[in-house]
Parts: sequence; C-alpha cells; structure tokens
Amino acid sequence: MKTCLVIVDPQKDFCHPTGSLFVTGADQDALRMGAMIDRVRSKLDRILVTLDSHHRLHIANPIFWQNAAGRTPSPFTIITKKDLRDGVWMPFDASLNAHALDYVEQLEHNGRYQLCIWPEHCLIGTWGHTVADPVCQALLRWEGRKAVVNWLTKGSNIYTEHYSALQADVPDSSDPLTQLNTVLLNDLQSYDVIGLTGEALSHCVANTGRDMVANFAAATIRKIHLITDCSSSVSGFTHLAENFLADMKVVGMQFCTSAEFLK
Repeated sequence: MKTCLVIVDPQKDFCHPTGSLFVTGADQDALRMGAMIDRVRSKLDRILVTLDSHHRLHIANPIFWQNAAGRTPSPFTIITKKDLRDGVWMPFDASLNAHALDYVEQLEHNGRYQLCIWPEHCLIGTWGHTVADPVCQALLRWEGRKAVVNWLTKGSNIYTEHYSALQADVPDSSDPLTQLNTVLLNDLQSYDVIGLTGEALSHCVANTGRDMVANFAAATIRKIHLITDCSSSVSGFTHLAENFLADMKVVGMQFCTSAEFLK
C-alpha cells in the first residue's frame, strides 16, 4: 500500500502563539502532527509539505493598498468590487487599478473568498516562514530513513492569493506556478492513501481539499483522509471550515484523527 501525507503550511506564523497570523489551536495541532509522523514513520512513502511564501508587497497585504488619505487598510479588512469602484481603496500604483478590479471580480465569480487583507505573514526568509519545531523535527527524523521530504512553495506571485497547494485563487496566465498543478494531481492519485492536514482548515487546507476533489476521479476521493485534529481555523472564519467539512463528507472524503491515521 502506497501512502502520501500532505501537510499544508505548518509554519510558525500560523502555529506559534507569537506568529503574526497565529491560528488558535495550531500550536497543539503541530504537537499532534509531529507525534503522528513519528508513529507512522515507516508507513509513509512520501511527505509533501507546502509553504506559504509571500513578499511583503502582496495583493492581500496592507502595503499594497491605500485610501484617498494615503492610509493603508487594517488587517482583516475586506475589499470589495464596490470599494474599488467607489475609490474607498486603491492600489499603491494607479496603473494597477484595472488589474485590481478584474481580480476582485474574478474572486467574486469563483465564489471561494472575498479579498481579505491579512497581517503580513510567512514573509520569505523570516522566522515566521519556517516550519513549526514539532513538525520540523519529526520531518527530519523521517528523512533519517533515507527519504526526502518534498517541499512546495506557494504565494510568491504578488498579484494573486494562493491558498490551495494546487492553484492560485485567480491563476495568472503569465505565471505557470499559479496554474493548476496537473503533475501533482496525477502523482497524488497514484497513492492508495492520501493524508491531508495543516493550517488553516478554513483556508489553505479547505482550498487544497476542494481542488483535489474537483480534479480527482470519483473513485479516488475516498483515498483522501482528512486528519481533523491537526488542523484549525482562522478566528472568525470557522463557518468556512464547517462548510468545507460538510461538502467533503457528501463527496466521500474520509475523516480521521491523528491517532487513527494508518493505525
């Protein structure tokens, strides 16, 4: 039986209490995740870890936007199509106005998320970009089996959000790294069991899971085991996680705890 574990964004900015976008409960998620990796170490053929990887200048960061007075939006501000048309918020560079409006319209059309301004997080090269210690140490122990963790970065295109491991929310036609990763999709479907977990359940895990389901053959969806106690939601967005879990249950995704996975 071939097994793959997909860990979404187990980074310090999400998982450490002093992280800039700490997800309540994620510190405990990381402890359970590390213990689970150690427990099932010999049963894992592949581990794929995604890393949220942002520049400070990014369409979902405050620095990208300003109002008529030159002030930037506070974290967790939602920017709508109406806001852009009314001049409530505008990009720092007027030449980006058309792109910004098109981007927000496409977000609205695809129905996943509105544009939310986040605290600066997972900036490339910073402490918060690195993997939470309990997970990092467990991964290193797994590599001691003469195996190699596969790392997948996402989010470095400054003009689009990239929650899912498989594609950006609005793919950029000029950037292949934002487009649907068919190579990864095909590879994942070759496994008998696919564990899925990480941060945050409401956003990056949810989008990754939805993209798997949307592009997997129906018989393959049951291979996905969502490890529920290693994944928490961003405060204020738990309804997104609840919707995701309900939808995945309907289509046949399996749910388990870290103690149950590969038991």
